[in-house]
Amino acid sequence: VHLVESGGGSVQAGGSLTLSCVASGNIYSLNTMRWYRQAPGKQRDWVATISPGGIIHYADFVEGRFTISRDNAKNTVYLQMNSLKPEDTAVYYCNADIELSPKDEYDSWGQGTQVTVSS
Repeated sequence: VHLVESGGGSVQAGGSLTLSCVASGNIYSLNTMRWYRQAPGKQRDWVATISPGGIIHYADFVEGRFTISRDNAKNTVYLQMNSLKPEDTAVYYCNADIELSPKDEYDSWGQGTQVTVSS
């Protein structure tokens, strides 16, 4: 099973990016999915979570600027990021709870995608 992120890049402050994360492999069930980010020299921070049923939570620093969504048919989670700030610069990671068989759940991470916001 693999998680592959895409959509990162370089934008100016105030700009927007949409990140995608596709899960592939022999997946029985794709459960809760999350986005994290890690800036250089800093710890990895949680950004947003979406449950299989669409229950959503955001970190306080999102401040209404980001939207997490998922397409269960495509095993994909998205992160729409608007009004980007230089402090949003980080590597963004996708994380998912994946069942390979019923009740056999494990934690999976993508390789990350770089987001750079210039002032």
